[in-house]
Amino acid sequence: MVTPYGIKFSVHIITSHFGNLVAKVCEKLLTRGPLTLQLLIRFTELNSLQVKNSLLILIQHNCVQAFSAEESGGIANKQTPTQYLVLFDNILHRLRFPKFLEIVAQELDENCAELLEGLLQHGRLTQEQIYERAKSIKSGDCADQSGVQEHFRKLVNDRFIERCPAPEPFIAESTPEETPAKKRGAKATKLVEVKKTLEQRVLEEAAVMEAQRFSIMEDLETDIDAEKSKDSSSIVRLGEKRKGDLLELDGDFSFNNKEVTLWRANFEEFLRCLRHKACVESVRARLDDGAAIVLKALLKATRGAEKKVKMENSVPLSLDSIFEEVMKSEAGRTMTLDRVRASLDQLGCPSSMGIDDSYSIDLKKIIELSQNEEVESIVLNRYGRDGYRVFRLLSKAGHLLETDKISEMTFVEKKDTPKILYKLWQDEYLHMEKMVVNTKQFLLWKVNKSILCEHVLDEMYHAALNLSLRSTHEMEQHKELLNLPAGQCTGPMEKKRLWLRSVRIYLVSSLLKLDDAIMLFHDF
Repeated sequence: MVTPYGIKFSVHIITSHFGNLVAKVCEKLLTRGPLTLQLLIRFTELNSLQVKNSLLILIQHNCVQAFSAEESGGIANKQTPTQYLVLFDNILHRLRFPKFLEIVAQELDENCAELLEGLLQHGRLTQEQIYERAKSIKSGDCADQSGVQEHFRKLVNDRFIERCPAPEPFIAESTPEETPAKKRGAKATKLVEVKKTLEQRVLEEAAVMEAQRFSIMEDLETDIDAEKSKDSSSIVRLGEKRKGDLLELDGDFSFNNKEVTLWRANFEEFLRCLRHKACVESVRARLDDGAAIVLKALLKATRGAEKKVKMENSVPLSLDSIFEEVMKSEAGRTMTLDRVRASLDQLGCPSSMGIDDSYSIDLKKIIELSQNEEVESIVLNRYGRDGYRVFRLLSKAGHLLETDKISEMTFVEKKDTPKILYKLWQDEYLHMEKMVVNTKQFLLWKVNKSILCEHVLDEMYHAALNLSLRSTHEMEQHKELLNLPAGQCTGPMEKKRLWLRSVRIYLVSSLLKLDDAIMLFHDF
């Protein structure tokens, strides 16, 4: 969900990474939706070359997806102008690159993290370019061609990197089947088919087939042969724009017919790992280490079987398989089969003595509990203990309650309760309705969780923007002092430089921690 401060924050990220011109193009796409090249030139008031170069940078770094759409009436026209869709989520992922590198370093090794770092820095690379970069940094096994191929294969096999999507998919006009289905009768299950957004349709159409998405067998030989046969002047150097892959056509872009296999980081897999980590830590905090160990083992054993990041339940797994996975960890070796079964019961799985019974964890419930705890923590810090009790009551009730009833149930003074409720409502944490009975007016209150989550998320974007701006301001204001060699700083200057570095570390770590909360509401 893209909120007002979410747009401002994402524009700030692009500005800090690529400059004002690229950010201006990105901002228009965020505020106005998909646009053609001509409309972007008109709205940004930049010249054609500036807009084209900005789009090339955004596409190279996976922040924009080009596509063409079928005209109204089902008329397919090859001259349909290319449109450009900004990928808000991928812009936010740029903040998470350190987390992605840490995951790969822990799951695989530092050499694999080194290869991934190149893809994160440059957005998209061929295998040949990945090898060139590894050879240029000359770090251990990464300088050896066979070593690079092995580390590359590990990244692909664990789905941390993937083939890039189609450069310009064609989107057909929406069909009647894609419209929301009508609600059925009261006794029937209320299934409402949600209409896909344009972004979802574009990304689905652009996605590489699963059989090819993580296929490297053909590329290993062709890229090595290409490295030997190509003239060094024809190789696109790292850091340069891949303009050779794009040709101008009637004032717009069109991708060359020559097939070049490009690779990029698979953000979907990293989000899945971060979601699993968040669930495990939430269980550890609410229950105990044993439940966290069992959940971690279950998620690790079924990781490859998950098809979506936001799966409501984990993939079912037998008790024996779970126990076998638990035994693989040092902490899990102290657990007995009965202890594992008890932990599954704690996690909400039915306890059963059956051999063939499968266990599945409700991940959606764990995420929702974490979201509730995050919001309640904000309310407690902002509105005090009484405000926390009032909000928690309404959050758990899930329906409208009258002011005096709330006061009685929370043991808050009657004179203070209306003030607390009004303040929470004014800050958009509560929903209020008025009811008149026999000319007497009553105020009813409740928590609307869907609206509240969007509001809290926007506040988090606002806080993240402020933290990022403060960090940038501190570094810009004292950049000369920070850039001085360590030997030239003595006495008070050295103390100030150490203080500035501690401030920067604090701001960056606060931003990363806040990003964990943002993912909880936006990505998980």
